Amino acid sequence: MEIWEAIIVGIVQGLAEFLPISSSGHIVLTQVLLGIDEKNLAFEVVLHLGTLVSVVIFFRASLWKLCQSLWTKDMKEERMKIFWLGVATVPAVVAYKLFGDYFKAAYDNPVLVSGLLLLTAALLFVPKMVKAKSAGIGAKSSLWMGVGQAFAILPGISRSGSTIAAGLMSGVKAEKAAEFSFLMSIPAIVGGFILTLKDVAEEVAVVDGVEVEKGWSAALDSCLSQSYLAGALAAAVVGLFAIYLVMDVVKRGKLEYFSYYLIAAGITGMIYFSTIGS
Repeated sequence: MEIWEAIIVGIVQGLAEFLPISSSGHIVLTQVLLGIDEKNLAFEVVLHLGTLVSVVIFFRASLWKLCQSLWTKDMKEERMKIFWLGVATVPAVVAYKLFGDYFKAAYDNPVLVSGLLLLTAALLFVPKMVKAKSAGIGAKSSLWMGVGQAFAILPGISRSGSTIAAGLMSGVKAEKAAEFSFLMSIPAIVGGFILTLKDVAEEVAVVDGVEVEKGWSAALDSCLSQSYLAGALAAAVVGLFAIYLVMDVVKRGKLEYFSYYLIAAGITGMIYFSTIGS
């Protein structure tokens, strides 16, 4: 992969990971448009790390409080937030275990991915129809936000969009729903990083005419190419900007603004990829 291609994909990853427009969907469509046919697992690993850096930088104060709560007795609210993050992570883990093969198959169908962008567009309009409330995170909201994250394993369904919308529909205050959604992304990104790195380690290489698995050390080495690191840096910088933008949009109650872009992108994608595929 050329450096310029990696930077473009990294920019798309950074924007789409946190804007409610589906990073996986946009990565699939971008790679098809650029003619990047191979499934580049090592590059996916590095992009995961880039977006993880964005979340850690933006929410460093909140993350430090969560860590402090583990040894500070009177920080009960923060400890409960850790528990609710665990609850919110369970639905995606269960869904991936049960339907992982179906989710993976969707990545090979750009027409389906484009159609799912339209579903995300519709989803972002839903909170506008629900009366705003100011509740905090609890059992109901964390579970529903977790279900939203599970559906977002499908490329074209936005993780941030589905989880924030689920939080708002559960009565959570807008800023709290957005923050919890982004904190939810940390175990999701770390989990995706580990699973993808495992897949890279299990890839077969030919050594002296013998097929062997790469192993963890070789998997890590394969992630350190100059182009991959350039893509990760682009994802981290652009991702940080995207988080600032989404937090502002959510506070102003204008999440549906992103729907107009998704409608245009989804319809265009369905028409274009149906045409080239016929």
